[in-house]
Amino acid sequence: MSENEGVTYSEAGVDIDKANQLITNIKDMVKETHTPGVIGDLGGFGGLFAPDLKNIEQPVLVAGTDGVGTKLKIAQKMGIHQSIGIDLVAMCVNDILVQGAFPLFFLDYLACGELDLQVNEKIIAGIVKGCKQANTALLGGETAEMPDFYPEGEYELAGFAVGMADRKKIITGEKIKAGNVVLGLPSNGVHSNGFSLVRYIIDNNPNLSYNKNIDKFDNTLGQELLKPTRIYVKSLLPILQEFEIKGLAHITGGGLPDNLDRIIPDGLQARIDTGNWPKLPIFEFIQNKGQVETDEMYKTFNMGIGLVLVVEAEEKKSVKNYFANSGEEIYQIGEVIEGEQSVKLIN
Repeated sequence: MSENEGVTYSEAGVDIDKANQLITNIKDMVKETHTPGVIGDLGGFGGLFAPDLKNIEQPVLVAGTDGVGTKLKIAQKMGIHQSIGIDLVAMCVNDILVQGAFPLFFLDYLACGELDLQVNEKIIAGIVKGCKQANTALLGGETAEMPDFYPEGEYELAGFAVGMADRKKIITGEKIKAGNVVLGLPSNGVHSNGFSLVRYIIDNNPNLSYNKNIDKFDNTLGQELLKPTRIYVKSLLPILQEFEIKGLAHITGGGLPDNLDRIIPDGLQARIDTGNWPKLPIFEFIQNKGQVETDEMYKTFNMGIGLVLVVEAEEKKSVKNYFANSGEEIYQIGEVIEGEQSVKLIN
């Protein structure tokens, strides 16, 4: 910069032209997620959405926000950015889904030290894919370029989902009673929790690397860990229309004990038989390589169950058949009995 020239925002590290180019580049794929309620186009000061209320007696908005955690570190190390956006959508929409809500729209926040159009477009393409899996609109978002705040090549993601439920159909777990059956839908792997422990084990083992091929996984360790979190919207919403589900839990940080505990009423105990579903090889690998106690594994990871349903014993067979007819695996993993409020793992 000469003495006669003024400093620019771009010289300070924020390139508005590049940010505008990113919006232009992603507009068409974002439109692919638009549902009939979307009003307007990408790029406004806020997203507009007109929900269809004709079949809802008492509409209640249900909102959730989450991130992907340190799974991002592995994506950044491996240069694999295409699926991390699916994780972002999943962590938000699954949380509102288990309250009986159907997602309406999604917003994302992407922050980085310097915009990389190629990387950013891959991330957003993943978010778009996740929104399609959730049948929800990507209504807008924010891309923040923050020089000197994030190291080169690193970025952070946050997501925000808004859904709707009919007040009388909101699922809280308060209707759970002794004799109910606990069913589990399988996970796709580690999903998006416990990665600080995963990274600690791998980073402190000289014989392990994310790029190492592992025979039992049929791909590299990093690729196995980056399998995206399952989105259960299309699997579960039809069930909510057909049956009265007593309780639902998204199995994230804290595993089965902590997340199922959030919906079990006082005076009841959920007994979970950990031998009732197949364990994914990735969890055996993590436990063996890190010499992690079994209790710690179940307290940290989903251990192969991504979402839990609590149903009447009389409806168990019908619910299982419904999932089987749609090509979805589901396992009877436990039961609810009278006792001190808790979740007890047995085998």
